[in-house]
Order: sequence, then structure tokens, then C-alpha cells
Amino acid sequence: MHWIVEPGFFSSPPVRVALVIGAVVAVVSAVVGVFTVMRSQSFAGHTLTDVSTAGGAGAVLVGISPLFGFVGSGLVGAGAMDVIGVQRARGRDLATGIVLGAATGLAALFLYLDTTTRATTGVTQQILFGSIFTVDSSLIPVVVVFGALSVAIILAVYRPLLLSSISADMAVARGVALRPVGLLFMAALAVSVGLAALVVGSILSTALLIGPAATALRMAARVGWAMVVAGALGVGATWLGILLSYDSFYWDASHQGLPVSFFIVAVVVVLYLLSGLPRLRSGRAGDRVR
Repeated sequence: MHWIVEPGFFSSPPVRVALVIGAVVAVVSAVVGVFTVMRSQSFAGHTLTDVSTAGGAGAVLVGISPLFGFVGSGLVGAGAMDVIGVQRARGRDLATGIVLGAATGLAALFLYLDTTTRATTGVTQQILFGSIFTVDSSLIPVVVVFGALSVAIILAVYRPLLLSSISADMAVARGVALRPVGLLFMAALAVSVGLAALVVGSILSTALLIGPAATALRMAARVGWAMVVAGALGVGATWLGILLSYDSFYWDASHQGLPVSFFIVAVVVVLYLLSGLPRLRSGRAGDRVR
């Protein structure tokens, strides 16, 4: 397989760490992403990416791993959107817009301070576009714990979350408390976005969150199967992106290489476009209606 996999790929410690973290994050993003698409909260997910940017840049500024800033700020942003009114249809755009504006301003400030007050090189690249090959192996348990927490939240509220995602009115009629369920989902979404930021960067994390999930919902008629398909697509796209990024170091004499985030997002987009082919979508509309 030397013409596909360049020498040293499987024996490289950074590659092994990237493969493990990438797989965990892809699965978590798939589980949360399916409900994000179903609930039409992709814009909320995008807002949390900007919140994560601010948190990651702030974490670097105080000398800790960006991961804690990604997740911590995401949880704060999710809580803020809920308080302003993200669970009420008319307040969603308002809440998201306010948090988005505040997060963008803080991100600009923290990134500026990172580049002017610290000697660390490549901070902006690492925060915005990811640098999974530089992630320390000690973060693997942390990523697994955060990922397990996000998935556990989804599983704990699966039935009321599914019902409220399909029809809020029906959920209310069945006695579902929409606000607690919605708040728990936003917490799971915030953690998922923070983890994805570690792989593909904060501004591209929604690609891993939304792309595989949207593709899977085109191909699968049941939510459970959609999660499985989205997880497989996400892991495949992430691993292929890591492989292509590693191989790109050998494509020219300068050995510069191309970022992992570019390849992952490119593969995700191609998969989504391919899922729109009539042959892959045939028969799914009737199943979805039933």
C-alpha cells in the first residue's frame, strides 16, 4: 500500500493520537449532529463555533490547553442562548445573534492578545483551523470523558428529545418539559462543537457536526440508523483526511503539507453531494413519511 500510505504513517505517534481523537470526536459529532439537523439548530451550532474560538484563544492566553477553552466557553454560550430565549421560536435568532456578536468580539480580542503578548507561534492557525498532529496524547482521556458526557446526555433524553425535534406541540401534549430537554441538548451540542474544534478548528467544527449527519439523514429512514451511518461517515472522513494530510508532506520537496481540516471538510462535502444522487435516495422519502 506504499502508493496510498506514505512510509511511517502507522508507526508515527502523532498520527496514532490523531486517529484515536478523530474517531472519538467524529462519533460524538454524529450523535449530536443528527439531532442538530432535525431541530434546525445548525445556526446555533455555528454560533457556538465562534464562542469556542473565543474560549480557545482565551485558554491559550492563560496557558492551558485550548480544548478546555473550547468546551468551557461553549457551555457558557449555550447557557446564555437558553437564558435569552433559544428555546422559544421567536427568540432563537435574537439569542443566537447576541451571543454570536459578543463571541466574535471576544475572539478578536483574545487572538490579538495571543499574537502580541505570547511567543507561541501558529496560535491563530491552531485555534481557527486545528492542528491535530500537535495534540498531546495526555488529552485522549479528556476527549473520551467529554465525548462520553455528550453522548450520555443525548441518550438520557433520547425519547423526549426525539419527540420534541419532530413536533414541539406533540411533545408538550405528551407532557415533555421542553426547556430542560432543550437546555441539556444545547450542553451536549456545546461539548460536541468544542471537541470538533480540536480536530478541524473552531470555525470549521460545524462541518464535522452537520455534514455527516445531514448525509446520513438522506440515506437512512430511522434516527438510530442515521446516527450509525453518520458515525461511520464521520470517522471515515476524518481518517481519510488525516491520511491525505500526512501524505501531502511527500507531495513536494518542501514538505510543507496541507492542513487536516481542509481534507476532512472536502471529504465531508463530497459525501454530502454524492448522497444527493437519485440512486442513493430512492425509496427514502416514502420511508421517512411513514
